[in-house]
Amino acid sequence: MDLLVVGGGPAGLATALNAARAGLDATVWEQRAGTLDKACGEGLMPGAVAALAALGVHPPGHDLRGIRYVAGPRRADADFRAGPGRGVRRTALHAALREMVLAAGVRIEQRTVRRVEQDEDGVVADGVRAGHLVAADGLHSPIRRSLGLHRPRRSHRRHGLRRHYVLTPWSDRVEVHWARDAEAYVTPVADDLVGVAVLTTGRGAYDDHLAAFPELRERLAGAGTAGPVRGAGPLRQDTTARTAGRVLLVGDASGYVDALTGEGIALALAQASAAVRAVIGGDLATYEQEWRQLTRRYRWLTHALLGATRVPPLRAALVPTAQRLPWLFSGTVDALARPVGT
Repeated sequence: MDLLVVGGGPAGLATALNAARAGLDATVWEQRAGTLDKACGEGLMPGAVAALAALGVHPPGHDLRGIRYVAGPRRADADFRAGPGRGVRRTALHAALREMVLAAGVRIEQRTVRRVEQDEDGVVADGVRAGHLVAADGLHSPIRRSLGLHRPRRSHRRHGLRRHYVLTPWSDRVEVHWARDAEAYVTPVADDLVGVAVLTTGRGAYDDHLAAFPELRERLAGAGTAGPVRGAGPLRQDTTARTAGRVLLVGDASGYVDALTGEGIALALAQASAAVRAVIGGDLATYEQEWRQLTRRYRWLTHALLGATRVPPLRAALVPTAQRLPWLFSGTVDALARPVGT
């Protein structure tokens, strides 16, 4: 085959779909069966909604008007200028992408990769040869580690936990509630379902972390829950490079700063397209260059915000500053909401 994609999440499926539409013979290997879920905020920025629409993918969900920062009685709102975002259940997003990939004639096989070897002509994964391999195998990518592209990091290990509540959304914005050591991201994903994800450096049960947000906990009191609590982390993953021989890293496998600014899906879609262009062009160095360009704005803004929020006085001043300087808050949200690479 021309391209073997390891990992059947959104990044891998988008890569396979781009490859098939470019005329490549592509196959997806995913070790899990069926529709896949993941602990994530589930809010798609307008740029991600537009990128999915360009692929013909329109997952059901709840339109989002913007972002709201909340700290106790303080509120700061910023609307999306590039059109609405969308709160989408991760399972709904995966199902919509998978349907399009299968319709494009791509094979999806339930397989696990145990060994990857390369030569001048291609890649051999567990005895199966392909011209190139895309590793889209997630935050803790085994292929990234096996190729020596993983850069260990021990400081500021943040984790995420997510639960869904059965209730009518009270806002058409993603609400980010700020506490001393954690944030809670509230995303409407349907007319009767709200996802609440908590990001924190602390360990503990979901309900223990939710206690840091008394007003939010009171609003959720009495609401039924849908599904289990899901967790992910550590969120920060660094890589030394995004290519090795004929292997390309795409999505979370290529490196992940933090979920703080919510651009994960938009970046994965842009990287998927760039990886296929590099394979077709026969020059993987162009993917490394484009990956840096695509992620530069996201990495800069996320690093800056993370750095500020690690200092308690600056963290406490974040929402009041957004209130006093609405143009700065709106400009930052607009930079994140624009299509990746623009």
